[in-house]
Amino acid sequence: MIYKPYSILLLAAALVMACSGSSGQLHADLQQVVAQGSVSPVDGVTSAGQPDAQALGVFATSGYAAVIDMRTAGEDRGFDEPSVVRQLGMDYVAFPVGASDITLEKARELDALLGQYDAPVLVHCGSGNRVGALLALGEYLDSGDRDKALQKGRDAGLTGLEGKVIDVIENAPPQ
Repeated sequence: MIYKPYSILLLAAALVMACSGSSGQLHADLQQVVAQGSVSPVDGVTSAGQPDAQALGVFATSGYAAVIDMRTAGEDRGFDEPSVVRQLGMDYVAFPVGASDITLEKARELDALLGQYDAPVLVHCGSGNRVGALLALGEYLDSGDRDKALQKGRDAGLTGLEGKVIDVIENAPPQ
């Protein structure tokens, strides 16, 4: 049998996806989550913007153990998120992060929180930008690779805080 080059590429892509252990996206589109009625984490984590009660219900039925809310006390969620999360059987963790909290130490704190759970965790802020920033810094702490860290951050919703993340990385002590 003769294989065409694109067939081999498709086979290789399928094998990589099958072996990756996750078919989810790191940053979830919450409208899509609700429409599909399910969500899959990447390495036990999903990033998102502000979920509503319906989206939180999908995370609960998808086996998520906790919701880590990075929004500050002054940010309106539109509903009583802690109560809804708890009623759905998940832990609610307030972990407020402002722009000045985009630090390696805060990334370590988030990593420690995530390490407390054996089941998937939703981490959200208003848009996913702060989540992406701290996950990028966490990746930098793990790998020491600036480009890999920035890509993970972008995959998790990093947008406007990318310059801040780069500044933190460039001023980090040598690893």
